[in-house]
Amino acid sequence: MRWLVDGVYLLVVLLTLPIWLVRMIRTGKIRTDWRGRFGHVSDAASRDGRDRRRVLIHAVSVGEVNAIRELVAALDAGGCEVVVATTTDTGTARAQALFGSRHQVVRFPFDLSWMVLRFLRRIEPDSVVLVELEVWPNLLAGCARLGMPVLVINGRLTSRSHRRYAMVKPLVRRMFSRLAWVGVQDEDYAARFRDLGAAPGRIDVIGNMKWDNARCSEGVDGSERLASDLGIDPDRPLIVAGSTAPGEHELLLRCLPDGCQLLCAPRKPEWFDEAAQVLEGCTRRSAGIRGSNPDLFLLDTIGELAQAYDLADVAVIGRSFVGLHGSDPTQSIALGVATVMGPDFGDFRLMVDALVDGDGLQVVEASELSGLLSTLILDEARRRELGRNGRAVIVRHQGATAAYAQRILA
Repeated sequence: MRWLVDGVYLLVVLLTLPIWLVRMIRTGKIRTDWRGRFGHVSDAASRDGRDRRRVLIHAVSVGEVNAIRELVAALDAGGCEVVVATTTDTGTARAQALFGSRHQVVRFPFDLSWMVLRFLRRIEPDSVVLVELEVWPNLLAGCARLGMPVLVINGRLTSRSHRRYAMVKPLVRRMFSRLAWVGVQDEDYAARFRDLGAAPGRIDVIGNMKWDNARCSEGVDGSERLASDLGIDPDRPLIVAGSTAPGEHELLLRCLPDGCQLLCAPRKPEWFDEAAQVLEGCTRRSAGIRGSNPDLFLLDTIGELAQAYDLADVAVIGRSFVGLHGSDPTQSIALGVATVMGPDFGDFRLMVDALVDGDGLQVVEASELSGLLSTLILDEARRRELGRNGRAVIVRHQGATAAYAQRILA
């Protein structure tokens, strides 16, 4: 079976070569860790011979890496040796920043059978933990062959992903049936996992551990330095738009209230230059020099979004106005910032629903954004109320990380 899967992968790669190769060259992703993607692992990541249980956690990109921050600490405290595997360049950079001083960070290989087996045999994990989904046929088959149980944590299977899998349900049922345990965020996700072949007795509704990474605090280290470096005026209102996507920067410019400053933090590095063109004259964080427009700022770095949110009077959550299914809204809310989001939030439906129900987040159409931003900038009491309510919702939903850690350690 694995040779059939490998053959399909290679055929797809050949047929789509002109598309993905041009895209990788254009975005700079051609300069990546190809050796790691082919399943090679450095000697440092091999087992050290000690008796500690080794857990391999696969977190695809920045969002998943941030989500496992508290989990990795809990597993470490429980006596586990943790190896974190990532897929994207930005995810790898973030994982190195968070875990590299204490844990091995490796690149996850392509799902070709010989690459996966090479990788697993070198890492030698006692168990493999997949964050949210990332279920691949050769990975599951390789783990089964080597006797490595595979667990899914913070499980999330959106309706669109479920529909795609369902189109080839006879082929994916065996893959999902190999999962040793699935911890999901809610019952809807549990039903979708069951429908695709995961054993009902191995599925538990645990909750969303991303709530646990929302740290309700007053102030963030480094925020004052960021404001000084960029030249942000502390006496004028600042709107911070985080995880933005192409198409949203134009919208934010049109909706910016008079007298306000705007800082945009695009979700992906390949969007930085395009955002800079739209935000003409902006000060770019990476450039180290002030731009010609004192009201516009571009955070084209990774890992400083919390500092930017800490400076904001109002936060806008990106990827929610252009059909990209939203971003995590809790980071700004946990800092007490009045937060606004667009109508496209399918990837964060449970979080958004809870926050809206608790009056800790406002969701608006693009046509309403200008009016809402103007209202919030003028109404400090309402901004404080939104921040206070949002924090209360976050605190009520925290605790899933400990449950996931307990199951992994069992």
